[in-house]
Amino acid sequence: MENTQEDGLQMTLGPWLLWGMGVGLVISGMYFGWNLGLAEGGTLGLAIATGFIMLMYITFTFSYTELACAIPKAGGAFDYANRALGKRMGFVGGMAQIVEFVFAPPAIAAAIGAYFNLYFPGVPTLGIAIGAYFLFTLLNVLGVRLATTFELVITILAVIELLIFAGVTLPHFEAKNLTINAFPNGISGAFAAIPFAIWFFLAIEGVANLAEETVNPQRNVLLGFGSAIFTLVMLCIITFLSSVGVNGWEAVVYPPNSTEASDSPLPLALSYVVGDNNFLYHLLITVGLLGLIASFHGIILAAGRATFEFGRMRYVSSLLGKVHPKFKTPAYALIVNMAVGIIALLTGKTGEIITIACFGAISLYIISMVSLFVLRKNEPELERPFRVPFYPAFPAIALTIATVALVAMTIYNPVIALIYFGIMITAYAYFHFFVNKAQIAKTKA
Repeated sequence: MENTQEDGLQMTLGPWLLWGMGVGLVISGMYFGWNLGLAEGGTLGLAIATGFIMLMYITFTFSYTELACAIPKAGGAFDYANRALGKRMGFVGGMAQIVEFVFAPPAIAAAIGAYFNLYFPGVPTLGIAIGAYFLFTLLNVLGVRLATTFELVITILAVIELLIFAGVTLPHFEAKNLTINAFPNGISGAFAAIPFAIWFFLAIEGVANLAEETVNPQRNVLLGFGSAIFTLVMLCIITFLSSVGVNGWEAVVYPPNSTEASDSPLPLALSYVVGDNNFLYHLLITVGLLGLIASFHGIILAAGRATFEFGRMRYVSSLLGKVHPKFKTPAYALIVNMAVGIIALLTGKTGEIITIACFGAISLYIISMVSLFVLRKNEPELERPFRVPFYPAFPAIALTIATVALVAMTIYNPVIALIYFGIMITAYAYFHFFVNKAQIAKTKA
């Protein structure tokens, strides 16, 4: 049975679909992007960064699940911060979430084009990337049940392919390959690798944005979140070791006779084992595309809900807060997100786009953990069907690591940090001088 919220969103999702969403949102991070961190920190530098970021995500996920179960709203971090910290910080949290969800898809779209180009060299990568945007935005407009069922299917296939990849490469694993030029830039390289360690897990919190469309969210969000983070931690470890262990980290960053970093590390690793004309090599490229599509499609879905909530609260045009009368999806928000994403895609700066998305994510994590502490203090009577274990240690660990990560990313990426904070300051100025003042004037009238 499908329950319908009064503002049009339908409650149709169960734990399996949420697991598919949680893993699917993130799984592209196993297929590309993370290897750019090797260029910064080498094997050991990225491993150190990934270890700390993995701890952050485990503690954050359980903490965020408490918020999602207590306040099952489509806006996710925006709604939590709005309730705990007031509408100004709510706006900041929601804007950080939108930056993360809107800037992550262009980077993934670029990788889709790069993977497709390996199989069909004559097809332009940019054309494929833009075509993917139109296709999967349309799929999301047509209905959440259809979109999440599709997500579940391709996520399962993408997980199976990663396991096949590991099964082929691990017999060729040699521990000595992990030590080749393992720490080229010292501890500064580990700090510089942080955004790419985050990319391994970026966007898992998007599951919370579907809480409003979930049957029995207090139970099913916990099951979806918990099973997804466990799956992703295992896949992260397996993918890292099986890729780098074949021929060292440089082999999965730079193609032969090239100094330009690749967006397709797994095919590079596999080519050293089976060659680039083997059936398994082509299978990885084909199914690897599904892994990228799973995240691309899933983040588009979550981003639509985040922007929709901003529109519903009239922090942006109220049109973005309307659902499609037939499909009951945030169609207008999805289309606007697509337009912004294509503009970012046209810059051709995959690494920089990933880093901007990571800035948004880390800001979201900090604000969310502060919100959790404030809600525990100010609203002890709030119904919490799930409570984070080891409170206050878990949210404190997540908050501490996220804060250190934000500082490190700012120091090692000053230009990108300037762009990110420029976006945030401009958006807040718009909110303060136009939206907030207009709402106050309307209330007084």
